[in-house]
Amino acid sequence: MHTKPLFRWAGSKAKILPKLEAFWSPKYARYVEPFAGSASLYFRLAPNMAILNDINTELIHSYKYVRQQPEAISDGLRRLTKSKKTYLRLRGLRAADLNKIDRAARFIYLNRYCFNGLYRTNSRGQFNVPYAPEGSGRLPSKKRLLAAAKMLTGAKLFSKDFEDVIETYVGENDFVYLDPPYAVENRRVFRQYGPQVFGTSDLKRLAKCLSLIDSRGSVFVLSYAYCREGLDSFAKWNCSRIYTQRNISGFARNRRRAAEMIVTNL
Repeated sequence: MHTKPLFRWAGSKAKILPKLEAFWSPKYARYVEPFAGSASLYFRLAPNMAILNDINTELIHSYKYVRQQPEAISDGLRRLTKSKKTYLRLRGLRAADLNKIDRAARFIYLNRYCFNGLYRTNSRGQFNVPYAPEGSGRLPSKKRLLAAAKMLTGAKLFSKDFEDVIETYVGENDFVYLDPPYAVENRRVFRQYGPQVFGTSDLKRLAKCLSLIDSRGSVFVLSYAYCREGLDSFAKWNCSRIYTQRNISGFARNRRRAAEMIVTNL
């Protein structure tokens, strides 16, 4: 049974899930998501077998310990008050100095109350997104953590480069959903996400990965900004344009209807 994703995530595809869901069928052997983020499509589809990967080690750590010890994480979250003081105290801690449960609870808390679900670090690798609790909702309940833990039992979790995961694990009859960060040639994107931004050179690697997935007899669906870089990189595949709301600004008055592309080998 499907459940809601645990995390808020900049660039989440929650608004286009019905369009993405239409490509899925239970006939596929396994669901694979190399850029998991909040994994909103995975939690919507609830496949029996999956591979979830993200380069963000703190995110994957949190998924692993939600799966292993959801009740302990729930207890940890209940001890945290919703306040700027608590947020800044947790943000100032080093994840490596915490035990595994507190580290996961810290990530969940910061993700819930940070500005617009962004994950951004400074040059020293320290999370530096400001506190912005308005409209962020509540921390996940024990019930929600238990439901997520149950779903994640069927998933293998990795924190690797996307190309490594695709080359190593994708096999015949897999369904691969790819939602990479936008590599639009735009300085503002760099400022929002930090120095390890997904770049145009990564788009070239991604295009090669699509051909590899196709050659192995698997299906892929990719969602991306409708832009020159995307059109050039994915020109050989079936591409459709859809419209959604871009939320990265964080301010309702600045949010706008924007074009996105869905690329597939179907």
